[in-house]
Amino acid sequence: MACTTILVGKKATYDGSTMIARNDDSGSGNFTPKKFTVVAAQQQPGPYQSVLSHGQIPLPGNAMRYTAVPNAVAGKGIWAASGVNEANVGMTATETITSNPRVLGADPLVTYQPAQDGHPETVGGIGEEDIVCLVLPYIRSAREGVLRLGSLLETYGTYEMNGIAFQDRDEIWWLETIGGHHWIARRVPDDCYVVMPNQLGLDQFDLADAFGEQREFLCSKDLREFIQRNHLNLSQSGWLNPRDAFGSHEDADHVYNTPRAWFMLRYFNPRTKVWDGPNADYTPRSDDLPWCMVPEKKITPEDVKYALSAHYQGTPFDPYDTHADPLQRGAYRAIGINRNDFMALLQLRPQVPEAYCAVEWLAFASNAFNAMVPFYANISATPAYLSNTAQAVSTENFYWVSRLIAALADAAYSKSINHIERYQLAVHAQGHALIGRYDALLAQEPDAARQAALREEANQAVADMVQREAADTLLKVLNEQSNRMKNAFSRSDA
Repeated sequence: MACTTILVGKKATYDGSTMIARNDDSGSGNFTPKKFTVVAAQQQPGPYQSVLSHGQIPLPGNAMRYTAVPNAVAGKGIWAASGVNEANVGMTATETITSNPRVLGADPLVTYQPAQDGHPETVGGIGEEDIVCLVLPYIRSAREGVLRLGSLLETYGTYEMNGIAFQDRDEIWWLETIGGHHWIARRVPDDCYVVMPNQLGLDQFDLADAFGEQREFLCSKDLREFIQRNHLNLSQSGWLNPRDAFGSHEDADHVYNTPRAWFMLRYFNPRTKVWDGPNADYTPRSDDLPWCMVPEKKITPEDVKYALSAHYQGTPFDPYDTHADPLQRGAYRAIGINRNDFMALLQLRPQVPEAYCAVEWLAFASNAFNAMVPFYANISATPAYLSNTAQAVSTENFYWVSRLIAALADAAYSKSINHIERYQLAVHAQGHALIGRYDALLAQEPDAARQAALREEANQAVADMVQREAADTLLKVLNEQSNRMKNAFSRSDA
């Protein structure tokens, strides 16, 4: 999937949480309905059967419950996408990334080949369809997530290049696949944030640590030999830059990928570097944008949501800026685009008991026009307003209402954007208020069963709130667009 990811270390957030967030985007011209669900331990398949690659993978018997945001329409597999398990480990997968011919020639992707000309089918490796289901139910730390996925990649291979984030309350790890069977991973520094478009992102890698103490870096078992054998390290100094060794610097990246990273870095660090003008340190086409930076101020969930909703506001590239140079307006692929399927921000809070420290913020459809809402992740069921998505358009679920709001507001942007801003403010404020209220109730409740009921009561209250606000906003943007219809006429009977 085309995606954008933000990772925020615990010393860079407003409350000491670890936060990982990702937009899940469909391919151009497509839209994938999504829903919010819980997968119980007994619902974990065994063995796992991949739909796209036809592979069958045995699973351990110690599965844990986890939340997921799978496809709502059956046919192409589960695509669980993002979630938190009952051990309070979060995972978002995957971010499609890029590679180069040297890597793919040395370690080809493991692609499915159907039976033909008397030859049996060739099973493919694992991919975005599978990865959350294969990993999240079985890990008790972010580091364990890296190691389990790494082992699966080495054993079964993959048919695509991907980046995957893992978090617990102390650490965030980012893993990138290399060719069919290799991988690297780095721990996100606690005081930093990371921005990731659809491009291999790690800009430095310490092989000595990865094959030594493994404090900050991990990798596949034979990576050092793989690099040497295939002459992949292009550094003059000997220090490994993964972008140069394993990634891409294509012209398409300068339109599709690097501009997104540039805007997000510019947003979180507006004064640290010069981002605009002839003397800019970095431009939308820079290949050396930092993978991580220390932000100028602590980062909030709303900051992450804004960055993942961006369409280059305040720059000449904003497609909605009617005063911008037509040659620059809309020149780069935005972050908040029409084909965002959902955004998930996983927040693991440090000063909150484990029973309710995990909060999963969700938004559906185009991020430029939606609002995100927080839900406790330690639950056994999700509200119907988020779980009942189907192929048929309906105003009875959050996904389709969000799609309708976005399409109508985009068509009448100048008239509708004030409704969207008020909607987002109202929903985000009430979301914080409801979580705060139920945190206080949970803190006073010693009984575990009653706590569980309170968490689900809170989630239903959040769902009821956003259903009211979304319905009200849908009516407002519908009226704005209805008044812009070509058959409108100013005279009336009165």
